[in-house]
Amino acid sequence: MATVILVRHGRTTANATGLLAGRAVGVSLDEAGQKQAAQTAERLAAIPLAGVVSSPLERCQQTAQYIVDRQAFPLDATTDPDLTECDYGQWQGRQLADLATEELWPMVQSHPSAVVFPGGESMAAMQARSVAAIRRHDAAIEAAHGPQSVWVAVSHGDIIKSVLADALGMHLDLFQRINVGPASVSIVRYGPGRPSVFATNTDAGDLSWLADGITIGDAAVGGGAGHNTP
Repeated sequence: MATVILVRHGRTTANATGLLAGRAVGVSLDEAGQKQAAQTAERLAAIPLAGVVSSPLERCQQTAQYIVDRQAFPLDATTDPDLTECDYGQWQGRQLADLATEELWPMVQSHPSAVVFPGGESMAAMQARSVAAIRRHDAAIEAAHGPQSVWVAVSHGDIIKSVLADALGMHLDLFQRINVGPASVSIVRYGPGRPSVFATNTDAGDLSWLADGITIGDAAVGGGAGHNTP
């Protein structure tokens, strides 16, 4: 299969002030978030991307635009509503500090597979749609560009955490153990037998070794020799 690079959007004014933005419109990258997105785009510039798919929310589309603008050849970012933020329902637009006093909060932390946000989406449904979307795009990109192709999905923290949990074979109830920072890069390859996770939550480092794609087979006992940096 192809290789997907999962990129969270850069920091927003809502992130900086502890607000749960959810699906609210008009939430854009702040100055720090713009710098983060530009740095991530620079890291990805060495990789000839086969595609960029983004959540339709503004902060993700802005981040995606930084990425396509740094590619060496013309590339447009497309959007997929299945990669959009979780529908937090009545929690949207509230301060995280206030939400931490809600009865539902401990369940969000320890038993998210059972959480349904009041007036919103369940976390299990969020994971199901986002994982299905990533796998669907991955298969389509491989069919169009070959098994060594690399593409980017730009989405949100909880979405990426749920995708990584699935790739790691973790129950959704464990996904709060995963951290995904603003504009961070995580790398997953869906092999014929199982997914392989090559990176999580990175915000620095050379990615040029991805330019020729990834070939995987059986897991190397002892860890193997690693990738070759051009």
